[in-house]
Amino acid sequence: MFATPAFAQTAGAAAGGGPQEMLMQFLPLIGLVVLFYFLMIRPQQQRMKTHQAMISNVKRNDIVVLNSGVIGKVVRVEDKEVGVEIAQGVSVKVVKSMISDVRVKGEPAPANDSKA
Repeated sequence: MFATPAFAQTAGAAAGGGPQEMLMQFLPLIGLVVLFYFLMIRPQQQRMKTHQAMISNVKRNDIVVLNSGVIGKVVRVEDKEVGVEIAQGVSVKVVKSMISDVRVKGEPAPANDSKA
């Protein structure tokens, strides 16, 4: 009805395993860490680098979008701050890191009125 003491001792001794079995137990955990790095951490670092490069290349007359959604034109660039004109004659001082996007100045769009 009960297990004999000799049987219990041999079962415990067999479960000890060596370093190879220990590695096999940690292999899924190591795999998850590697997967987490490539799917989460690395892309975030790349986005951060491109954002830093974009912010460092901001120059006067660029059209920028702030984190709040306000769109304005850069009128002054300093080390850590930027002067942004959000309306005619209204400029605000903004921290550079609050710029979420720099819109590329393209060719002016043609007017919608037809001249015949």
